[in-house]
Amino acid sequence: MLRTFVRRALAGMAVVMGVVTLMFFLIRMAPGDPALLLVGPTATPEQLVAQREALGLDRPLPDQYATWLSRFLRGDWGSSIATGRPVRAMVSAAWPATVSLVGLSLVLSYVIGIIVGAIQATRGGRLDTTLSVVTVTLFAVPGYWLGLMLVMVFTYWMRALPAFGAAGLDADFLTGWDRVADRLRHLALPLTTLTLIGLGGTARYVRGAMLDVRNAPHVAIARAKGLSPLQVVVRHVLRNALVPVLTLLGLSLPALFSGAVFIEAIFAWPGVGRIMVEAVGARDYPVIMAATAVSATLVVLGNLMAEALTAWADPRLRAAEPSAGAA
Repeated sequence: MLRTFVRRALAGMAVVMGVVTLMFFLIRMAPGDPALLLVGPTATPEQLVAQREALGLDRPLPDQYATWLSRFLRGDWGSSIATGRPVRAMVSAAWPATVSLVGLSLVLSYVIGIIVGAIQATRGGRLDTTLSVVTVTLFAVPGYWLGLMLVMVFTYWMRALPAFGAAGLDADFLTGWDRVADRLRHLALPLTTLTLIGLGGTARYVRGAMLDVRNAPHVAIARAKGLSPLQVVVRHVLRNALVPVLTLLGLSLPALFSGAVFIEAIFAWPGVGRIMVEAVGARDYPVIMAATAVSATLVVLGNLMAEALTAWADPRLRAAEPSAGAA
């Protein structure tokens, strides 16, 4: 088990390196010049050349990449081109907001999705058809469109929930439950959007997995022993159907993090996704690279966690490990 985990961790590190390397060259080949954005369109060619030299953009791309990678691995993430702030401080302040948003949405989407999928698989009929239409629709709807629709309904029409930021302008003056309520009201719309994005796919997957397990021999034996329908569903159908769902957890993390980029931009949520979007608009290369590295690392860590949970939940994987190592 440990050997497999180490191999997966090394493969994850290779994935992170591949992602940041690809991003480094893509953003530099994209249209736009950060030096021109800094000096302005009225700058002379000499000023533009001097600014590019000061930013290190006049050197060949391989040299720029080698310099950036060596500094990044030493913990020197540079300074923002647009604001001058240390990039490491910016990302350190932003990543907890992203992790909390994605983590809460992951928990809610799986809890609600498992319940909905279990209801569909056990009840059937019109209820299954209705819930299937809802879950397929949620699975197909673009996240940014769903977020904008929630803003239109709950912010502009009902005037019930705020749409921007993680706290109100008077948050520093609030205490106790008033402060908690303010944070929850600002969290409601982005969290609901991300949860609905993941709920549809989870419910469909759980429904299919339970329908596959429902006719398995061990379920028939459980029914023959006289167990109640609820015991059969919970202990023998749902429990065995959740093992492949843990695999889905690892696959859904990249989609959630990529969706969080757009959701944070829509709701002005102070996370890594928002500063990445702002950095792309400003051609702020150091911030883009740091945000990409952090996001890729979080996705890899999430996948490692999902694989560990899968191995823990399925004894067959643990039993197969010694033979795989011997081979």
